[in-house]
Amino acid sequence: MVRNVTLAAIFALAAPAAALAQTPKAVATYKDWSVFVRDTGGEKICFAASEASDKSPKSVNHGDVFFLVATWESGAAAEQPSLMTGYEIDLKPEPVVRIGSDKWDLYSSENEAFIESKDEEQRLLRAMRRGADMRVSAVSKRGTATSYVVSLRGVTAALERVKRECG
Repeated sequence: MVRNVTLAAIFALAAPAAALAQTPKAVATYKDWSVFVRDTGGEKICFAASEASDKSPKSVNHGDVFFLVATWESGAAAEQPSLMTGYEIDLKPEPVVRIGSDKWDLYSSENEAFIESKDEEQRLLRAMRRGADMRVSAVSKRGTATSYVVSLRGVTAALERVKRECG
């Protein structure tokens, strides 16, 4: 389960400043993925999150590193995967997600990274549902090459719960 201490970090990263007053509610945990819901007073946001289980290099402070899949009840976003790091990500080279032999390039903005197209998001989500783990690499603004392993155990059940909560 995502630790309560880290829950605050997720929302500090994922929420606009005005929405930070709303505390997210953990609604379920499925193996290595947890589901959260936040009502911002007019917009319900649901997401599944998993913390990186391995961070490299070990000699640097990565901060909190999560992979999330978010859905807004309004439909503004549906099953939007993203990477959240505890540091600012460099624009080049672009962060990369790998599951098995499949690869996705992400674009970054500050400490977040996203997939450009909806088709590629869906291809990633299909692979996440089939895979055992995913590997993510990025480079910090300081030039440090980083890599992470995120378990995919429980992701299918977590995404189904997100869809029930906000779908």
